Amino acid sequence: MALAIVAAPTMATADDPASNSGPASVSEIVVTAQKLDVARAAIEPSLGASTYSMSSETVLTLPGGENTALSQVLLQAPGVVQDSFGQLHIRGDHGNIQYRINNVILPEGLSAFGQVLSPRLADKTELITGAVPAQYGITTAGIVNITTKSGVYTPGGEVSVYGGSHGEFEPRVEYGGSSGSTNYFVSGSYLRDDLGIESPDGSANPLHDHTDQLQGFIFLDHIIDSASRISFMFGTSDESFQIPNGHGLNAADPGGLGLTAQGVSSFPSEDLDERQRENTQFGAVSYLHTTQRTTVQLSVYSRYSTLTFTPSGLGDLLFDGLSQNASKSDLATGIQAEGVYDLTPTHTLRGGVIVQVDRSVSNTTSQVLPVDAVGAQTSDLPETIVDDASKNELEASVYLEDEWKPIDNVTLNYGLRFDQVNAYRDENQFSPRVNLVWTPLSGMTLHAGYARYFTPPPFELVAGETLAKFTGTTGASAITQDDLPRSERDNYYDVGAEQKLGHFTLGVDGYWRDATNLIDEGQFGAPIIQTPFNYAEGRIRGVEFSSTYAHGPFSAWANFSISKAQGKDIVSSQFNFSQQELAYIANNFIYLDHNQTYTASGGASYKIGDLKLSTDVLYGSGLRSDEPLAGGGDIPNGDHVPGYVQVNLAANYHLTLGKAGPLDLRLDIINVGDEAYEIRDGTGVGVGAPQWGPRRGFFAGVTKSF
Repeated sequence: MALAIVAAPTMATADDPASNSGPASVSEIVVTAQKLDVARAAIEPSLGASTYSMSSETVLTLPGGENTALSQVLLQAPGVVQDSFGQLHIRGDHGNIQYRINNVILPEGLSAFGQVLSPRLADKTELITGAVPAQYGITTAGIVNITTKSGVYTPGGEVSVYGGSHGEFEPRVEYGGSSGSTNYFVSGSYLRDDLGIESPDGSANPLHDHTDQLQGFIFLDHIIDSASRISFMFGTSDESFQIPNGHGLNAADPGGLGLTAQGVSSFPSEDLDERQRENTQFGAVSYLHTTQRTTVQLSVYSRYSTLTFTPSGLGDLLFDGLSQNASKSDLATGIQAEGVYDLTPTHTLRGGVIVQVDRSVSNTTSQVLPVDAVGAQTSDLPETIVDDASKNELEASVYLEDEWKPIDNVTLNYGLRFDQVNAYRDENQFSPRVNLVWTPLSGMTLHAGYARYFTPPPFELVAGETLAKFTGTTGASAITQDDLPRSERDNYYDVGAEQKLGHFTLGVDGYWRDATNLIDEGQFGAPIIQTPFNYAEGRIRGVEFSSTYAHGPFSAWANFSISKAQGKDIVSSQFNFSQQELAYIANNFIYLDHNQTYTASGGASYKIGDLKLSTDVLYGSGLRSDEPLAGGGDIPNGDHVPGYVQVNLAANYHLTLGKAGPLDLRLDIINVGDEAYEIRDGTGVGVGAPQWGPRRGFFAGVTKSF
């Protein structure tokens, strides 16, 4: 954990030969690029927040390296909890994670299983959390800021092939360089795997779980002069998934729905054939200009994503009473204008305006069976219900803050943010923020902060079916109330300390948060996407401990966190829940389904010549599940699945082949002990099918640099 203060950059002056003409040599290009990078970073420092930073070299050391998903990399940060479908929970939040690339916002999109961003494009990855400054808003549980690789610093490329267990095969290529004042970086990869989604039954090789994934990324950066540059980035992701099947179930089994469709009532679970495809494109253009006292950056960004769910026809109808083709799309485009101004030697002002428009479209065609008033089937002939919807959203934000250094070892950063959202509801809020950072002794940093947060529900996930259309069918809900989700409003407090002792760095951070209209998400309905809902009240508390050690060829890290996240009274999207759940939660605080009381991560690496050995460990005390009661019924989220420990190993060997150049070999073992552990058991508020962690897998890769 780092609580660094980023000082305002020193800019070119009249004595700087690069200030009066364009870059004339490679060295001048590098120096100018570094200076502009510092200027960009100074616009949005994480003053007083908790920042966990991982370089590309650190990621390469982890088991799986850059071949692993970004979500798996972030699990090594304190307070990050793993869930199924690659989801992450930071400090008790379900989602609420904002992704940025080079400080440019990447809007939320439609994605359930896919990882749109890869560690391969990152030179550095930062996770910022806590009481964050005013420049960060709307989604605030964690800000993941990726600084992309750049050809001006590390020209050249590499070709890699990686694969192993579960039929995994993953070739990739990347290349970066510069031409004159323009530098570039491109990356592309393909993945095929027979473990696309977590196993629903704990088997090492789940049935019907294949995935194919294509990803690409381009970054261009042109230095106009020593004080200005323009950047362009574009990314694409096209991913298809089979939905894995359980074994040994049948729609006609006792305890099932007992339905008959077109004369058929028996259907084995092994024959189900559900599929989901997720496609995303994103891009941004940014212009940066800096002077001795002022830096401004103007960015225009966009993201378009689609999600298509194809059901298993008759099988879904018999198992679930609903077979639904769903096609959803979302287009978000925004403008982000931000800047920093050195008002005096002790006051640095920052401000910005962000405006984003969003259009979400949901088209569904459902097959259902007719039932009478008591739910008894009246015909075996399916009925078709078409339900199409679309909606627009406008988000507008403005903020202003002052970084004040009253004395050399104290920094006070205070600001005010205003957010306006017009979508399913018209809502707004003024949000004050204040952070104090004090370095009383050499190597010691103390911080305390308060932030008022305003978080609208994920717009692209709200649009859904019209309940009235399903009345009198197997697709109807027993609950007809469907209040629209509301924006969450929080009071967030954070205190922490960091101490450097020689080669050790130790940190502790405590936080507490009181929420009104706490946003949670659940997996409801046919498409495997999350749907938001609100608890009227929320209370979240936690503490995190972190430590790192680095000396010579050996490095190690360890993190441990304790968290308690609870909510009371569901006040939106009520039709997704049973009457018993609604009644109990209306009068009792319950644990949020994604709460994990104890979470730990750690690892170590040791270099012996050209060989580097490493390991990492994940521990979780278990996500929530329902607690059965002796007299019948259960307490929602009253229990948790068993805890787990997953240990991974890696070995990397670097070869130098003379004129042929370097060659890197790696061997990874995931879940060395082959521990079979549940991430979800299928019970809990808003929880879908069971999911299990990965079983033991062996993987190898070879990378040729050029």
